[in-house]
Amino acid sequence: MHTKTKVKVGLFGVGLEAYWDQFEGLKSRLSGYLDVIASRLQSLDAEIINLGLIDSPEMAFESGSRFKTEDVDILFLYVSTYALSATVLPVVKKANVPVIVLNLSPASSIDYKTFNRMRDRTRMTGEWLANCSSCAVPEIANVFIRAKIPFYQITGILHDDPLVWQEIEEWVEAARVARIMYYNRLGIMGNYYGGMMDIYTDLTLQCATFGGHMEIVEIDELSHIRETVTEKETSLKLEEILGLFEVQLDCEPAELKRAAVTAVALDKLIEKHKLGALAYYHKGTGNEANENTAASVILGNSILTGKHIPVAGEYEIKNVQAMKIMDSFGAGGSFTEYYAMDFYDDVVLMGHDGPCHPAIAEGKIKVKPLEVYHGKVGSGLSVEMSVKHGAVTLLSVVECGDGTIKLLVAEGESVAGEILEIGNTNSRYKFAVGARKFVESWNSHGPAHHCAVGKGNIASKIKKLGNILKIETIQVC
Repeated sequence: MHTKTKVKVGLFGVGLEAYWDQFEGLKSRLSGYLDVIASRLQSLDAEIINLGLIDSPEMAFESGSRFKTEDVDILFLYVSTYALSATVLPVVKKANVPVIVLNLSPASSIDYKTFNRMRDRTRMTGEWLANCSSCAVPEIANVFIRAKIPFYQITGILHDDPLVWQEIEEWVEAARVARIMYYNRLGIMGNYYGGMMDIYTDLTLQCATFGGHMEIVEIDELSHIRETVTEKETSLKLEEILGLFEVQLDCEPAELKRAAVTAVALDKLIEKHKLGALAYYHKGTGNEANENTAASVILGNSILTGKHIPVAGEYEIKNVQAMKIMDSFGAGGSFTEYYAMDFYDDVVLMGHDGPCHPAIAEGKIKVKPLEVYHGKVGSGLSVEMSVKHGAVTLLSVVECGDGTIKLLVAEGESVAGEILEIGNTNSRYKFAVGARKFVESWNSHGPAHHCAVGKGNIASKIKKLGNILKIETIQVC
């Protein structure tokens, strides 16, 4: 799958063919600027298709076809000097992928005194053109707008400008996540929690928006796989559980073994169907085998989530999409919801009954036995953790009433303090706008009550992903 999800970046520069014979060395100098960008891009986890300087409409048509054939995910257009928009439009129109216009000056400032001491006005003009990177950007923008081609700009300095490269790297990362989502195989097992209407979703709309494939699997299959799990497989999984989690003393050996067997079965189900994510819920009544399976999945699903295969309970398809996005950005993406507010400390309390994301836990995750899964059938083991203290981002995939999807984002901070030690994930979050303002702003956009939480403030990356996917992204704080 890595060969499919490795992002392909198209790079090209533009210049004016008529200049090359007029100004000696100008073309090689501008090509050198483009090589600087190409070299930096090579350091990213991406395949770079660099077609060099395009300086004529004929080259533009050829390059557009080449980028399309190469299946690039995103284009970076470096405006090196004045160039005709006719050398740009055919490239971008044919490639038909998001385009980022790089308006990068070769230096922070022109050396005016040295420039004005030059006696040869032809050389002066050539030097001017070598610093003329901003000149064609308005023309290109005008043509893109009239052609209804969305575009994005990065303006700055070619050398030693960290803001430029932060933006470029975020665009490449967002394109990579979009590609991961496009090839993701999402397993759907079970059924909705009856009456939880906010999580109902349009599967076709999900695929039309993010790409990917929905693989509908049966819990009966998982229950059958459980019966084939060997003692050796169970023993190895128990070792993994004991190494990853802090198992509390009141956890019965039989419950640990039951969870380990189910975890092995989950691994096999994921491998059989080549799944990159899973949403599940099964009430389990009337079928002892399925109830046994459904009541023992939390540890196995938490382990999978930590291995970049996020699992969402309560058949929360929209939220497992959010979790996959967060995980693909390297931020984690744990299943959560807010359930209470602490007005004294001005924090929002958030968590869920599992699974969790082990990679973003504050300390060791505790495993505790629950005599009842609230609102669900059965009993068994559950996980208790807080998200690592520090910056966090919340993400919700929101299905709107007009048949579209939008992304809802908030940045905040996971803070230390008292939590409810009830065997669920529990964290305390502070927001710059305050707890009251956060919940009112968040609710006003109509998300489902679940969301994904990840470490770090990555709203700017998610906004770029929204631009690539051509969906609205709203940040409330």
